[in-house]
Formats: sequence, structure tokens, C-alpha cells
Amino acid sequence: MLASISTYTISVWIHVSAVVIGFGATFAGAVAFPLALRAYPRHLPFVHHLSLAINRRLATPALVIVIVTGFYQVSKGNWKMSSFWISATLLIAIALGGLIGAYFVPTDRKLAALAEREVAAAGGGAFSPSEEYARLSQREGTIGAVVGVLIVVALFLMITKP
Repeated sequence: MLASISTYTISVWIHVSAVVIGFGATFAGAVAFPLALRAYPRHLPFVHHLSLAINRRLATPALVIVIVTGFYQVSKGNWKMSSFWISATLLIAIALGGLIGAYFVPTDRKLAALAEREVAAAGGGAFSPSEEYARLSQREGTIGAVVGVLIVVALFLMITKP
């Protein structure tokens, strides 16, 4: 049996690919940051620049693609915007976009600059991040964990369509 390929199925493929590429990459921070903090604290500025690049070059464009293809699928498929799983997932997508732009990007800029100053001030000696850095990065980690849960919830809603 040959696969039935249509504009709709191509849209689903693009939609799912954008989710995997754009949001899957964000989960790397949950590994990179604690590793750098524990074993390579002088590399903390890099971790924040990496997070900025992931949010700007992967997550944000992916979110736009997910929303556009999602609207296309609702318009062409047998779906209604009023369905709980569609409206809830759209709300999550809007929240993710807001958090990326209003919280994660500015916070990672601030944390990168703070870590760069602190690493430079330590010179060649031992380096340990300041309390201010620890407080800001811990809050970002907590919000990042909440975002991770929201992404998983959106995946659940999209797959199960309750």
C-alpha cells in the first residue's frame, strides 16, 4: 500500500518536525546548565549564549511554524478551534512564545553578562558564581521546568485529542 501524501499530511509532518527540532533542543538546557554549574563553572556564559541561540534560532521559528501549520490543519481537517485540546494547546503555544520573548531571552542575556563579569573578576583563580547569579539561574531553571511540563502537556493533548 502506498502512503497517502497530501498537503495536509505534509503540514502534519512539518508541524511535528518543528516541535521535535524547536522544542526538543530546549530540553538540552536541563542537562547543560547543571553540568556546567557543577563541573565547568567557567563555561556558564557559553551555556547562556547557547540557550539564547536555541531560543532565537530554533524554538521561536519552530513555534511560528507550529502555530501556522496548526491553524492550517484546523481549517482543512475535521477539527474545531472550540475543541478543548486545540484551544488548550494554542494557549500553551502563546504562553511559550510570551515566556521565550519576555522572560528567557532577557534572563539569559542577563545571566550570560553576569557570569562573564564574574568569571573575568575571578581571573585565573577559583571561580564560584555569586548568590545573585545562583538566585536568578535557579528561578530560570524552575520556570524552565514548568515550560517543559507545558510542552509535554501540549504533546499529550495533541496526541490523545481528549
